[in-house]
Amino acid sequence: MSMYGRDPWGGPLEINATDSATDDDRSRNLQDLDRAALSRPLDETQQSWLLGPGEQKKKKYVDLGCIIVSRKIFVWTVGTLLFSAFLAGFVTLIVKTVPRHHHKHPPPDNYTLALHKALMFFNAQKSGKLPKHNNVSWRGNSCLQDGKGDGVSAAIKDLVGGYYDAGDAIKFNFPQSFAITMLSWSVIEYSAKYDAAGELSHVKELIKWGTDYFLKTFNSTADSITTLAAQVGVGDTSGGSTTPNDHYCWMRPEDIDYDRPVTECHSCSDLAAEMAAALAAASIVFKDNKAYSKKLVHGATTLFRFAREQRGRYSAGSSEASIFYNSTSYWDEFVWGGAWMYYATGNSSYLKLATAPGLAKHAGAFWGGPDYGVFSWDNKLAGAQVLLSRLRLFLSPGYPYEEILRTFHNQTSIVMCSYLPVFTSFNRTKGGLIQLNHGRPQPLQYVVNSAFLAAVFSDYLDAADTPGWYCGPNFFSTEVLRDFARTQINYILGNNPRKMSYIVGFGNHYPKHVHHRGASIPKNKVKYNCKGGWKWRDTTKPNPNTLVGAMVAGPDKHDGFHDVRTNYNYTEPTLAGNAGLVAALVALSGDKSTSIDKNTIFSAVPPMFPTPPPPPAPWKP
Repeated sequence: MSMYGRDPWGGPLEINATDSATDDDRSRNLQDLDRAALSRPLDETQQSWLLGPGEQKKKKYVDLGCIIVSRKIFVWTVGTLLFSAFLAGFVTLIVKTVPRHHHKHPPPDNYTLALHKALMFFNAQKSGKLPKHNNVSWRGNSCLQDGKGDGVSAAIKDLVGGYYDAGDAIKFNFPQSFAITMLSWSVIEYSAKYDAAGELSHVKELIKWGTDYFLKTFNSTADSITTLAAQVGVGDTSGGSTTPNDHYCWMRPEDIDYDRPVTECHSCSDLAAEMAAALAAASIVFKDNKAYSKKLVHGATTLFRFAREQRGRYSAGSSEASIFYNSTSYWDEFVWGGAWMYYATGNSSYLKLATAPGLAKHAGAFWGGPDYGVFSWDNKLAGAQVLLSRLRLFLSPGYPYEEILRTFHNQTSIVMCSYLPVFTSFNRTKGGLIQLNHGRPQPLQYVVNSAFLAAVFSDYLDAADTPGWYCGPNFFSTEVLRDFARTQINYILGNNPRKMSYIVGFGNHYPKHVHHRGASIPKNKVKYNCKGGWKWRDTTKPNPNTLVGAMVAGPDKHDGFHDVRTNYNYTEPTLAGNAGLVAALVALSGDKSTSIDKNTIFSAVPPMFPTPPPPPAPWKP
């Protein structure tokens, strides 16, 4: 029987149980083995077997069983692992115990915060059947019979929808059209900023609420028309009239039960051209919705033809319009509307019209005057000149347009110079508010429009790699224009002698007695009749409903303000005013890296020069 053990040299070790060799034989054999082993050199491991414990050299290797490694590498590896484990534990301990600071986006600037609120004003002004998520708790469906009564043209099916103008329930289509044009212009230029603020779909929905209503005010499927609705509701209380109407009564729009007559016009070039501008500008906003955009372009084309063929001021034959929104001329609307029609269609006949020197002369492009450069619901010349300067800066169409476009560009530069405090074209209050309406009441609507024009023209120059512009011999940088716009809007937001915001709901100190029927009457299931609401008009208590985002008419020329509901010259907001505010706020919002959209407005504009003919076919013998 044999037993096998492991031989440390690699072979089997056999032990024979029946071995009868004597101890002397074994001793001799071992001596022979020792001599044989000494006759050849041994490696260190083999020597360690033969040396005693005290005689062994210090090991340079470590036997791990399955592998033998250098002692130095082994020590380094183990040391590194232990150190790494300690370091990881230490870092984890620090992370767990030190307070955390989450890196968030920087907080929105004041212009963005105010923009959210300024847009909400339009939600509160909606007429008709309200959408499900209108987000103004104290408003409901109202005036659902508008345009359905006797005496309305057969071409008009109904006039439900649109927006109430101000603190009343009248729908004035002239300033309402201007408001929608302004909102559309601001979206075309700054859609990226609206998107960054999370308001792009909201503002587009507000524009569509307006354009859907405008398409009802005439036969929008026809190529030519003879009548256009100018107004719904009446407000004339002169002569002591006590007939219930939108100014005599003080009622929530939801409770109105008196007649709301429709005013139509048959020669209203200013109104028709402004509404054409609104539909044309909106068609660019909705260019991705091809069917709707085409519908808007068709309506705009019909309206502009009507404006050109049936000449006249819409307010000439209407006492209502002449009292509340009198139009001084229609020539500026021809230039403004013609520019928008060109951008919407690419049809050069509109550009020829908008750049006709005779038209520009009639519109007052060459003669200045005290209101030169004042952009408003009545006079669009300053806006039209900025809009056409854009064409020259980016597309430079050349002959035959260059001469008049250069004039518009130069005039725009002069207007921008007139806004600067270094020149004294306009007075300023001690608090710094520019007096574009020369100290007359309701100044803020003009201020916001000028702030928008300054900001957008500054962005045009930046996008065209132009660092500034000249005022006579003096060169000013584009930043000076933005400073003007910021200073004026900051005044409105609260940087003024009274330290109050003129936008309802913005800041801690803002008007609480806004001249507005819906905001001043509680929604308490009680229907207050025509005169029953007068107590809410006359009370000194604050409005029970907050008209979020409404920009009131503004302070007087001494920076004074009376928060009194019955004084509409201080406390009444308007659609046109808030549209200019929204445009100025979005232009100034966000960071400078997000600039204007250079190309969208030119989507329908064909190349200015004919494309070169294709090269001839290769020559063959």
